[in-house]
Amino acid sequence: MNLKQKAAEKAVEAIQDGMKVGLGTGSTAFWAIQKIGERVAQGLHIQAVATSQASEDQARELGIPIIPFDQIGRLDVTIDGADEVNEQLVLVKGGGGALLREKIVESNSDRLIIIVDESKDVKVLGAFPLPVEVVPFASEWTLEALRQTGCKAEWRMKDGERFLTDNGNYIADCRYDTIENPQELEIRLNQIPGVVDNGLFINMADQVIIARANGQIDVRNK
Repeated sequence: MNLKQKAAEKAVEAIQDGMKVGLGTGSTAFWAIQKIGERVAQGLHIQAVATSQASEDQARELGIPIIPFDQIGRLDVTIDGADEVNEQLVLVKGGGGALLREKIVESNSDRLIIIVDESKDVKVLGAFPLPVEVVPFASEWTLEALRQTGCKAEWRMKDGERFLTDNGNYIADCRYDTIENPQELEIRLNQIPGVVDNGLFINMADQVIIARANGQIDVRNK
């Protein structure tokens, strides 16, 4: 079992019968959805929403009931991965391209559990490029404004074309040397016209589960 799978299976222990559950996106959340699917097959009754089309498709294949957003109300818990997490539980997310939908779903969850392997646990954020979702209109101006914040910003590409989010927007991957003040940077980025949102998740995670190569699983609580 790989580290991502270990962390995911630990997190899924928190899901109880009757819960409303948010399903994250990415390579680590994949394992959580797989485990939830196993438990549903064994008789667990939940309702769920997904943060991306890929996660929704995976959930449906596993028999996890997907409920329309206008019918499910507030969620009990969301389980998701992260690209970086520091000791204060500040996250960098968006490597899977679903940061906006993740932020919407996780803001409407009573509890957010983040699952990572030890490579994502950092002292200072910034080694992973910070994803920023940008509307296509006049996007080159937005990209230049992002660069003025002190980063090297480049469009995320896929198959030779600009990557498109499920919302039809672009992702600019912004490389900072370090992110010393994520709270300040989040505000600055979101004030740029054309920016939809960014991959800094601050004061959102309630618990981070970190799987380590030595077999240890660390749990960091808010």
